[in-house]
Amino acid sequence: MLALFIKGLIIGFAIAAPVGPIGVLCIQRTLHDGFKIGFMTGMGAALADGTYGLIAGFGLTAISSLLITHQFWIRLIGGLFLLYLGIKLFMTVPQQRSSGEADRSSWHAFSTTYLLTIMNPATILSFVAVFAGLGLGTTSTDYSQAIVLVSGIILGSAMWWLSLSGGVAFILHHRLSPAVMRNINRLSGMIILIFGVYALMFLGV
Repeated sequence: MLALFIKGLIIGFAIAAPVGPIGVLCIQRTLHDGFKIGFMTGMGAALADGTYGLIAGFGLTAISSLLITHQFWIRLIGGLFLLYLGIKLFMTVPQQRSSGEADRSSWHAFSTTYLLTIMNPATILSFVAVFAGLGLGTTSTDYSQAIVLVSGIILGSAMWWLSLSGGVAFILHHRLSPAVMRNINRLSGMIILIFGVYALMFLGV
């Protein structure tokens, strides 16, 4: 079981590490709103990875087939959501936030990235391939092994987001002027807009 858990850690870390729209969003939110918001942004993605891992690991073919069947519309919504986030970030003006606003924003950061990550049905194909390679996700699945592996995946993903948001907050957060932060917001918004346009361009792929 320990070896399976370690495999899950590696899988979760490897899936989370490539820089994409969630990575850009995590960095921007950490710089603009602090470590807590940046980390909660990443945790939304980690839980979404865990959700897809559970679907693949428990062999829930009906759910995975439904997601894949309707992936055009799900990707469309995800692409439009990226465009919305990109525009919003581009227009964001650096400002001081009260503690109450930060508490509410942490849940907003978590939920938006969870939804954004879950709106990529192709992700489940990666997990199906991983679980199939490990002999899980079939009708004879050992559910205890699936739970151990998925737990490792979530923790591995969370470790990456903790490292990213913590590193960014420690190195840069208190050294940036409002003017620099405004430029970072604009750059982040443009990058996420590009991801959104790319997602919409390849809806049928």
